[in-house]
Amino acid sequence: MHSLATILLMILNLAWWIVIIQAVMSWLINFDVINLRQPLVYQIWSGLNRITEPVYRRIRAVIPPMGGLDLSPVIVLIGIMALQVIIANNLLHAY
Repeated sequence: MHSLATILLMILNLAWWIVIIQAVMSWLINFDVINLRQPLVYQIWSGLNRITEPVYRRIRAVIPPMGGLDLSPVIVLIGIMALQVIIANNLLHAY
């Protein structure tokens, strides 16, 4: 059970970094630091959006619109942290 918990924590850690990278990249794109006309940037951006958008869409359907502010990445990060704490406290220390 310990190894399963460790694998789940690694997957959640990867998801954490995907959300962080996608959020930072969206800021860089919006402030014209990088642009989507570069093929590598577009491929990375497209891949990250395919991964994160299904989760963000469900959260955006629940929370009210906040103008131009998108809080869905923050909510996803809080959810990931909560899952990490639950797994660490219940699965790692139980056995």
